[in-house]
Amino acid sequence: MTAAQEVPAPEPVLRRDRLDYTPTSRSVSLCRHRAARLVAQWGHPELAGDTALLVSELATNALLHGSLRGRLFRVELTLTAAALRIAVSDPRGERLPGLRAAEDDECYGRGLTVVARLADDWGVEPRGVGKTVFAELAVRRRAPDMPVGPHAMRAGPPESRTATAVRPR
Repeated sequence: MTAAQEVPAPEPVLRRDRLDYTPTSRSVSLCRHRAARLVAQWGHPELAGDTALLVSELATNALLHGSLRGRLFRVELTLTAAALRIAVSDPRGERLPGLRAAEDDECYGRGLTVVARLADDWGVEPRGVGKTVFAELAVRRRAPDMPVGPHAMRAGPPESRTATAVRPR
């Protein structure tokens, strides 16, 4: 293999979290909140909302279409300098997800469409037992003077921001 044909080395992993959940509706809420909190703690609060939505959609699909009695589903977050990868694994490898066009009066069937529109990349990977459905969000490089934290989303310089009222206890 020549230097021009070399495969680039994968991005080093900066942060990783993996947790297994019981296949219940309560677990979807738990994994969604955990993922949003972790991503914000990892220094990317701007990705927390999208992460929560992607985890919710993928975990709901695992619960509805990939669960088996007595088997857990797994949510794994992997952060590199370039991307945040959200992966949800379940034990049903024979039930592969696909995009579909839901009718206007249908309550279900839009989850992967949401994932496809929100994520920079998504797909399905087979496993020895089951499958993993993943979505990736590109990590946008912040300018050095760009604020980080819960107030980073507010527009304008600090002096142009309006104060929010605090409710007395």
